[in-house]
Formats: sequence, C-alpha cells, structure tokens
Amino acid sequence: MLASIGLHELGHLIPARIFGAKVTQYFVGFGPTIWSRTKGETEWGIKGIPLGGYVKIVGMLPPTKEMAGVVDADGSERTRSTNTGLFTQLVADARAAEWELVGPEDKDRLFYKLPWWQKVITMSGGPMVNLVIAFFCFWALFGTVGSIVGYDAEPVVRAVAPCVVPIDREGDTCTKQELAEHPTPAYRAGLQPGDRFVSFNGETITTWTQLQRLIRENGDKTATLGLERDGQPLTVEVTTLVQPRPTDPEDPQKLEPVGFLGVVPDGKPVIETGGPIYTLQRMGEMTVSVGETLITLPVKIWHVGLAVVGLEERDPEGPMSLVGGGRLAGEATSSDVTTTTDKVAFMVSLIGGLNLFLGMFNFVPLLPLDGGHIAGALFEGIRRGWARLWGRPDPGYVDIARLLPIAYVMAGLMLLMSLVLITADLVVPVDVGL
Repeated sequence: MLASIGLHELGHLIPARIFGAKVTQYFVGFGPTIWSRTKGETEWGIKGIPLGGYVKIVGMLPPTKEMAGVVDADGSERTRSTNTGLFTQLVADARAAEWELVGPEDKDRLFYKLPWWQKVITMSGGPMVNLVIAFFCFWALFGTVGSIVGYDAEPVVRAVAPCVVPIDREGDTCTKQELAEHPTPAYRAGLQPGDRFVSFNGETITTWTQLQRLIRENGDKTATLGLERDGQPLTVEVTTLVQPRPTDPEDPQKLEPVGFLGVVPDGKPVIETGGPIYTLQRMGEMTVSVGETLITLPVKIWHVGLAVVGLEERDPEGPMSLVGGGRLAGEATSSDVTTTTDKVAFMVSLIGGLNLFLGMFNFVPLLPLDGGHIAGALFEGIRRGWARLWGRPDPGYVDIARLLPIAYVMAGLMLLMSLVLITADLVVPVDVGL
C-alpha cells in the first residue's frame, strides 16, 4: 500500500508541475522524517508513520488583506484582522503559514491562480491513480483467475447457521442471547457440515434447488429429513421457521415469508472471466457498494468501536485500517493452507479493493480530502462562467480557506476513525479464514 500512496501523491505532483505550480515537498508517510533529499525545488522523503502521504503545492490558499506583516508577491501589504474567534484565528494562522513560503519570484506559480480546470485535474490526479491501480488489479484478476459469481449448489450441508439473524444485518455472527433464544431449526436438529439430503418428507432429493423449494413451502410445519452422514443413513425430524427471505433472483431486495431451515449448501463456485469491459462493469457494481459503505461508514465505525470494548462481535465484512490490510496481506502470503494462486489472487484483490475505496473516499467533496478542493475549483469555474455569461465582473478566486473549519472537524473525525480501526485491527482483528 505504500506504493499506492506514493503513486497517489505523484498523481498530484506531476500535473501540478506540468501546469507550472511550485511543489516544495513530496513525502510518503506522516510524523518524523526518516529520510529526505532535495532535488531541484522539491524535497523528497519518507516519514515514520506510513498511514498516508502528501505533496506541498505552494499557494493553495488565496491571500487576504487581513494579514499584518505579510507582503503579497506583488508588493502590497496586508493588515491584521481584529476578529479573535477560534476558527478565524486558525484560518488566519494557516493562511500566514502558507504565505511564508511564497516569494516574489513565485507570484505566477501559485496554485490558487491556476485555471479552475487545471486545479480539478491536479487534485483529481491522486484518487484517479488509485482507481487506475484498482482497474489493473481487477483486470489481472478477472482475466486470469476469474471472479466467483455464484455457486453450483448441491444438497449437501457446507455450514449450519447457529441462530436466526435479521436479513438486513451484515455478517452471521450470533450473540449468546441470540443463540439461546433464536437457534435455527438446523442447529436445534443437530445437522452437521457434510450431511447430504436424501429425502424431504418422503420425496427423493436430487438438487439443492428442489430442496430449497420444499423447505420454503414447508412454512412452520414439522418435516422429516432423510440424510446421509459418513455413508450411513439418518432420519431427523425438524420444524422449520417462517422468515422473510429473498425469493426473486431478479429483485434480491424483495422479501417474502417462507420456510427457513438454516443451512448453507456445498457446491462448486461458478467462475466468470472477462477483459477490460467486463472489469469496468464489475467495478461499476463495486462502486455502488463502496458508495453505500461510505454513506454508512460512521455507523460501521461505531459498531467496530463496540467490538473493541467487547459489546459486539466484529463484523468480518466491516471496515479496517491499513494496519488490518497489511496483516491480512501478511497472512495471505504466509498461509500453508491456500495455494500460491489463491495467495496471489487474494493479494491482488486486497490491493485492488483498498485502492478502489481510497480513490472513492478521496472524491468525497469535503476538505481536507481531495474532493473538497475539486468541489471548490468546480464552483469557481461555474461562478466565473456564469458571470461572463451575464456580463458581470469576474468574481475572482474561490477562497477555500473559509472552509478550513470544516476541514479541521473532518480531520479530527478521520483521526478518531483511524484510531478506532487501528485499535480494532490490533485487539479484535478480522478473521477471513486464511
């Protein structure tokens, strides 16, 4: 992931330089500097906390006439603001720190003076690099190993669900209370992985689809199951439950009350392969899922926090930090259970998935994320274009410094979320069964 971070920052640095902006720093990581070297006008280096990176582009914040003792690149002096509000002072300090780096020779190389479309390209470059990395990872994966799009299920038990969980809850872990109060019929009847269904109420079973239909039609009645366990015949009586479950493959959101047993069938995965177009289609589906995840991210982080203090089981499908991703990568490469092909496929999928998430996350239109700068540049372009259309005076540059209070709040929340996820990845790590 460090390579992804470094390439992300190059996605900002390269277009900034092409458009003539001055870039003074390029660092992978945060915190204390481990190594750096200055080449030309840019300091290149690595910092001690490998959880991100940054490039310093001079002139991100437009100047204001409310700063004392600071001289603009054109020689005009500014005056001090008399507003002593907390956020106002923070904004003023940030603007002053920004302009300490600006000299008279830089007046035509300031980021805020770039045309709006150049700002959009520069700030979009980083997350677009992440999306490109994700595309090539998934293309390599789908074009060789392929993607599991379903299972050719057999009437054999692969797993038994211990308890009945709501259909809209992610994950299938049970609390002790749920296991005691809402065990599944299959769990109560003692079904085991490897059991083969031979008959259902006297009807011979040949396919999983047939068995599934009979279970659903059984409602909440008692049924007699003919099983084969370790080569020996076995008869079990079980009373199925009525639960809302998706029954229409074309509309998985539509739920109907049907009979429910609580087993996962065994079978062979259905593998689908494809090229670039197929990859884009699949990434489109993933993008929708990632978008839904971003919307519900605060709630997911809350549940991760509850897992840290032992109030919940951690959802294996929930978010994780780069620490957790690195741990999974290490487990994937060191596992003796999986084949080399599976290890490589898992690593490529993990890298692709993390890059897809990071790319989309950085497009969220809030500072300090790249999307906040992109939104400001787009607003500037629309505002100036509207003024030209109606023959009005140029409204000038958009002052994103006014949005820094939002950036400070967002940065605090992102830091808190990172701490929760890192703590969770150390205390209650996700187990993917490698």
